[in-house]
Amino acid sequence: MMRHVTPEVGNWYRDLQSGNVFEVVAWDRRQRTIEQQFIDGELGECDIENWSLLQLEEIPEPEDWRNPYEMDGEDSLDPDEPFHPDDWTSPLAMIEPEFELGLYDTEI
Repeated sequence: MMRHVTPEVGNWYRDLQSGNVFEVVAWDRRQRTIEQQFIDGELGECDIENWSLLQLEEIPEPEDWRNPYEMDGEDSLDPDEPFHPDDWTSPLAMIEPEFELGLYDTEI
């Protein structure tokens, strides 16, 4: 007897028949559809009836899930957060820029 796996947004699953690994990225209960993003970045969708026919196991988030997106650690940084260099004593930190915010300093 197959164990029914309930889809949860953000969880990762492996289809035991095909070997596909994917994350559930959306579950529209009104439309009864589940959107999946496979490990290679491809998007898919299935309805709840087809979901219940799949032989799935819930798995932990794969370590290399960002590989298809060629993301590194810096890509996950929030651009709205201020950047603080690791080494404030760098000689380059002492150089004052000639312009600020893209506008050249001029005397008025």
